[in-house]
Amino acid sequence: MRILVTGGAGFIGSNLAKYLAAHGHKVVVLDDFSSGDFKNLVKFTGEVYTDRCENPPAGRFDAIFHEASITDTTVTDQWKMMQNNLERFRTILSWAMVWKARVVWASSAATYGNRPAPMRESDEPSPLNVYGYSKLAMERLAAKWHGDSHLPIIGLRYFNVYGPGEAHKGKFASMIYQLAQQMKAGKRPRIFHDGNQRRDFVWIDDVIQANVKSLEAEGCHILNVGSGVSESFNAIIAELNRVMHTNLQPEYIDNPYSFFQNHTEADIAAARTILGYSPNVGLVEGVRNYYGSGAM
Repeated sequence: MRILVTGGAGFIGSNLAKYLAAHGHKVVVLDDFSSGDFKNLVKFTGEVYTDRCENPPAGRFDAIFHEASITDTTVTDQWKMMQNNLERFRTILSWAMVWKARVVWASSAATYGNRPAPMRESDEPSPLNVYGYSKLAMERLAAKWHGDSHLPIIGLRYFNVYGPGEAHKGKFASMIYQLAQQMKAGKRPRIFHDGNQRRDFVWIDDVIQANVKSLEAEGCHILNVGSGVSESFNAIIAELNRVMHTNLQPEYIDNPYSFFQNHTEADIAAARTILGYSPNVGLVEGVRNYYGSGAM
């Protein structure tokens, strides 16, 4: 297949582009490099277009993986967020309509807000900030586009993805990465009081699995992509201490954010049924793999 990956210099996009290329597809990356990192593409040998989704790359594509997005959840400029996330998605969908291409795209667990866990796709959306709302608006646009085009479109609500390739995200990288960096520097890891906030951490390879399986799905779906279990920040620190052979105790600080999710946990039953998705890597193995890769 000839496949376009937007946001291909980012964390998930670059891992996906390299996987698809390694499995025989002709992959083209589109990225404006406003938040991605060229280092993520050094081992990617396909074409790279630098554009803000204003002009489509030449030729026809069989599939689009739309991973490009503002992922800085602290952005409060509503126009900027909606222009970058919703309106550029609208442009991508117009290309897909012309190419008759299937679309797989990145939504987010941020659409749930602080709804009780485990979170199910049938839950009423309750985003806490404009980032979460932008993803919800994209989901609604995807449904309308499918109604007009009758082409397959799969939106994946990512939970807390972690793994190699996220270092460039800095303070917006996974908490696993951020805490590891503090501990490698000999500092006590800082987390919000009392460290019992829970997250569904999902290893990058499992996220790639969900994307690839979406190439075979029909219809229009919004599906959770997580590990299906949640872990506390305290548990993450304990696991990091174990693999790093340290004994650094948490430093608890006040939470300044009003839009903070206290507990995320994916119900992945729909993804299992529709995609055949089955996460393979739990937290213990994931942290061990991550540390052993040298990328953490």
